Amino acid sequence: MLLILTLPAIAFAALGGDESSIQADQAQMRASVRVTRAAAYAVHELQTPAGHVVREYVSPSGTVFGVAWQGPSKPDMRQLLGTHFNEYMQAADPAQRHGHGPLVIQLPQLVIVSAGRMRAFSGKAYLPQMLPEGVRPEAIQ
Repeated sequence: MLLILTLPAIAFAALGGDESSIQADQAQMRASVRVTRAAAYAVHELQTPAGHVVREYVSPSGTVFGVAWQGPSKPDMRQLLGTHFNEYMQAADPAQRHGHGPLVIQLPQLVIVSAGRMRAFSGKAYLPQMLPEGVRPEAIQ
């Protein structure tokens, strides 16, 4: 019961989430973090002992507008995509896909590109309407 009461307080810096919760991601992934700043955004790079790298792109207003990942396995997509996870699951449904190759989801409110094979996965997701002024989607990598 106590766990159920504490769950709403646990937040991740998921896509569209708040920068202040990146520490929760760091703890969840047992990752080291390095922050670099560009003119219109900051990048929080989390690196796990297992070799996963997750970059969370944060706007000046403190919102995560993009995430990128690479590593030996797929990351926890629910954690990275947050409230956008259901859109991802619906669009990634194998019944909706044609052919093999990278998964590319292009919706007006969400873009996801994901590819990989055993021990080499990578991808990115971003919210087009949340990109800071002057930031192009190619900056998320």
